[in-house]
Amino acid sequence: MKVDLSRIAELVVGDTQADRVVPPTGFTANLTLFSAAAMAFLVVFALALSMATGRLADRWGSELARSSTIRISAPDGQLTAQTEAALRVLETTGGVASARALDTEEQMALLEPWFGPDLPLDTLPIPQLIEVIEEQDGFDADGLRLRLTAEVPGAVLDDHTRWRRPLVRAASRLRSLGLISIVLIGAATAAMITLAANAALAANTQVISVLRLVGARDAYIARAFVRRFTLRALTGAAIGTALGGLAVFFLPSAQPEGGFLTGLGFHGWQWLWLLIIPPLAAIVAFAATRTAAGKTLRDLT
Repeated sequence: MKVDLSRIAELVVGDTQADRVVPPTGFTANLTLFSAAAMAFLVVFALALSMATGRLADRWGSELARSSTIRISAPDGQLTAQTEAALRVLETTGGVASARALDTEEQMALLEPWFGPDLPLDTLPIPQLIEVIEEQDGFDADGLRLRLTAEVPGAVLDDHTRWRRPLVRAASRLRSLGLISIVLIGAATAAMITLAANAALAANTQVISVLRLVGARDAYIARAFVRRFTLRALTGAAIGTALGGLAVFFLPSAQPEGGFLTGLGFHGWQWLWLLIIPPLAAIVAFAATRTAAGKTLRDLT
């Protein structure tokens, strides 16, 4: 694909006489700057939400897919014996990489978010939990349940499938909603810039007529509008992106007790995505203004 450098230079540098066709200030200028800045600001948060939910779905899918839990409920005199029996069953189960019984401190840490830090665990009939880590190929969950039923009556296997899949599916859908929001924001930006360009063209109908009388072609007039509105959108989007990036940067960092909302933002190289937003806004403005200018100039013929 051949790139016309002269056209690019003309778009950036512009034509002083042609620029007079487009009002440098006023309603259309403010509308274009504000809409581009506001939409870019929203795109930053939609992009941050999409990436955060993507990381969440990947983490849940990779971590929970290879872990399972065995819960043992038994009288005090039998709890230790059944725990040891369950561990022996797991040692001879194919696909199990490791298994260990959680100690009292670990179980208290799991229950603390719901019952507080002063939970009297020694006075409550809390089941014994066994953490099971699967190998790459996994194990036969149905077969393991049958063995546990026969050898450890108080054991219940939870392979996390029942609640892991809905969580991963919900996170994936939320990521898709974030991407759809970005597309809708881009469409709304195009609509707002089109309205501003049409208003500017309508306000300069007499100037356009005079330019035609002295020999100016429609392409010359359209380029003046396209350049001015493209640069306005680029400037507004750059401002909105900078403000959105700062707002995301000062959000609370990810904390285990805070859930995924405290991890909303960009990690490492993902911050580079912000550099794409202003050029994309300029491309949207270029296409919208060029279409609007062409249609309006044809109607004025």
